[in-house]
Amino acid sequence: MRDTELYQHLLGITTPWTVERVALDVPGGRVDVWARHDKKARFACPECGKECGLYDHDEERVWRHLDSCQFQTFLHARIPRVRCDEHGVRQARVPWAEPKSRFTMLFERLAIDVMLNMDLTNAARLLGLSWDEAHHIRERAVARGLSRRSEAPPRRLGVDEKAIAKRHQYATILVDIDRGRVLEVVKDRRKESLSACYVGLGPEAVESVEAVAMDMWEPFIHATRAALQNADDKIVFDRFHIAKHLGDGVDKVRRAENRRLASDGDTRLIGTKHLWLFAEANVPDRRQVEFAKLKGARLKTARAWAMKEAFRDFWTLANADEGRTFFGHWRRWVRRSGITPMKRAADMIHRHLPNVLTYFTHRITNAASEGINAGIQLLSSRARGFRSFANFRVAILFRHGGLDLYPAWNHQVLPT
Repeated sequence: MRDTELYQHLLGITTPWTVERVALDVPGGRVDVWARHDKKARFACPECGKECGLYDHDEERVWRHLDSCQFQTFLHARIPRVRCDEHGVRQARVPWAEPKSRFTMLFERLAIDVMLNMDLTNAARLLGLSWDEAHHIRERAVARGLSRRSEAPPRRLGVDEKAIAKRHQYATILVDIDRGRVLEVVKDRRKESLSACYVGLGPEAVESVEAVAMDMWEPFIHATRAALQNADDKIVFDRFHIAKHLGDGVDKVRRAENRRLASDGDTRLIGTKHLWLFAEANVPDRRQVEFAKLKGARLKTARAWAMKEAFRDFWTLANADEGRTFFGHWRRWVRRSGITPMKRAADMIHRHLPNVLTYFTHRITNAASEGINAGIQLLSSRARGFRSFANFRVAILFRHGGLDLYPAWNHQVLPT
């Protein structure tokens, strides 16, 4: 088989295109392949798909293709232009690459697979690309995936925030709870940030939203009330955020008590911070005895921890009436205790109780958002930060957007 026939098959080039010649550069470690089309070929207008005759050609373009025999492979061709009666002169599409891409579709598919399985820097190194080239492939993949979203609108949403840099820089993340995917990432955590997410969903999708899990962050509450009809029936303050507030209360008690005890030479609470954040069933076996002694001691921290743990039963109740009764008893216990950080946490829950009780209607949590948050943190750590918020957004949607990222074969060439 001649080299032109071989590369005709390797590149998947079909009529009216053929491989004209192949040049091997062994010292340079590359193969260059030139393709041409039949002179009588007609091509589709990229705007309307109408069959058009050849007008002229653009300058020669080069596309990176999959390596062949460990040699980097490059495809060369002059892209034909057609004259459409409706749209005028337009550049036709070639079957091996998407418009404005410097890579064949097969190479982009490989690159996407590699980037899904490692950080961008190492993926670029493995593929023989610069960081910017790899990022542009990822950016194109995300834009392609977003343009293809056509599933039924999400019914249940999760809203979360993520610190993306030092000096309190945040992003707002909107999650489709049922599909476990990120819908949008917007800079900052203001009312306008979440409002932009809702606008991006479109009015039909917003109208179909049945519930939104979120933290008790006033800007998010205001944005949701402004965007959704009957929002107060749909907002669910997330149980994991509530657990975090209670855990923060316990930690404040521990720190204050540790300072007081340590000043008298009592070091029992030193090194126990994470113990008090565990649920009782999750305390490590190696620290069970130590923790049992601490719980049995007359410590404010132990009492605060018991309050935090008791509140877990709230989420197991059957309905909102049971939840309201439980919370009333629990809050009275906390207030009688005189432990200020826990009283403040209980009062905060009380102020927002109607949308804590909506949990019993919708039974949703932000667990999907929290899992995605962990993935985002890993992304950020591997990247050691992002050059811009736009890059951060693309990286999240690429990994966690549930998008169809791959280029589709282009069939915009008509037979002769």
